[in-house]
Amino acid sequence: MKKNLIFKVMSLLVIASFALAACGGGAAATEAPAAATEAPAVATEAPAVTEAPVAADVEVRWRTRPDNQEEIDVYSQISTDLDAELDGITLTYEPGGSEGANYQDQLKAEIAAGTAPDVFWIPGTDVADFATRGLILNAADLASATDGFSVDDFYAGPMFHLTYNPETGASGADSGAMWGLPRDVSTFALYLNMDLINEAGAPDPRELAANGEWTWDAFLDVAQKTRALGSDVYGYGASAWWGPYGVWLNASGGGFFTEDRSACALNTEESLAGLDFQRSLYQDYDVATPYGEDPEPTFRAGKVAMFQNGRWATPGVRTVDFEWDVVELPAGPSGSAGNWLFWGAYVINANTEHPEEAWALAQALTTAQTQGKISALGANIPSRVSQEALDAFLTFTPPANNQAFLNGIAADANPTAEGPLWAGSWPEFDKIMGPAIQGVLTGATTVEAFGTTICDEANKVFTK
Repeated sequence: MKKNLIFKVMSLLVIASFALAACGGGAAATEAPAAATEAPAVATEAPAVTEAPVAADVEVRWRTRPDNQEEIDVYSQISTDLDAELDGITLTYEPGGSEGANYQDQLKAEIAAGTAPDVFWIPGTDVADFATRGLILNAADLASATDGFSVDDFYAGPMFHLTYNPETGASGADSGAMWGLPRDVSTFALYLNMDLINEAGAPDPRELAANGEWTWDAFLDVAQKTRALGSDVYGYGASAWWGPYGVWLNASGGGFFTEDRSACALNTEESLAGLDFQRSLYQDYDVATPYGEDPEPTFRAGKVAMFQNGRWATPGVRTVDFEWDVVELPAGPSGSAGNWLFWGAYVINANTEHPEEAWALAQALTTAQTQGKISALGANIPSRVSQEALDAFLTFTPPANNQAFLNGIAADANPTAEGPLWAGSWPEFDKIMGPAIQGVLTGATTVEAFGTTICDEANKVFTK
């Protein structure tokens, strides 16, 4: 529709020219020889001009899973901006559900029913599941036909999985697979309520981190001192999903999987040590918000000293009225903070009626310009590999200590890249792991009992 205005104006000019020609012909006829007056009368009205049918814009629906209303506002504005820029396309943005598998399950149900959006965001962990089920479009042909497109413009970790061909085991630009484009990357940080920390007389975690003293013991010290401020004040809060509890396993030298990601490693000595420390935060020291309750509203209400979350929480935290900042996660026994390299991707519904337009939207959502707007609003870190982008990210304040997020993503921090299980089912693994770990953190199950049985169950989801 954005190109049709010119066409309509030209059509009106054509009609006007016919009308003028008709008027001029009438005047000339009065001066013709008399014989001419015997000629049959000629209609003085201009012939009707049939306007060519105007092609309607293609409607493209798209969805993300926002963390809060502020993030919904960010993506709504991006949709409005791109709608004005993309010729022949009208965009409709649909915010999805909150954290958890329900978002992905709803998408699968909608795809089966033929009601799913054309483009949608999914976590990096779920790419293999959606791809192997035939739920998302392999856009390799569209990508290869796009001038200037290169997989090397994005971080290698996400692009390995987004170009992985399960039929050949190949990955990369020539693999014949392109499952989507990475929206962003992120790491965890601890959002700090500095008013509570200062009131408790606890050490400043930012100073401890700068001095190389930000360890599990130092973290526990700050959590205990701030918890002592009152029964409704907590030292630490984290959401109940695999990301927050996984860092403690990673930081102790363990993790979810074996190195080749082909089997469960939740029962290793290192993994169990990390889980036990996290359990102690809830059960022994009582410094954490109750496991399973959303800690973000409590933090934003000024009742949590250290809130563990990714960059996506920043738009919401910017609304608080207390002094706040961020700090990197504390280092565990392995010497690492155990952080993740989070990412998610815009993928295309395999049943979309408009694959070219959907691919155009996926590209528009991941340009440097669009990612810069989103980063400026606080929601994420650009997924494009660019020092200029990272330098710009540091200017998008608050928080003042944006470097904490980049410290977590740095190569020497050795973050564990979020990734799907091409050799198994991540959703099924998560369904087994999540409730079992919740049992430990809520005190219903011991760490020892967890370690005895967890991998017998979890290994069932891997292909043999």
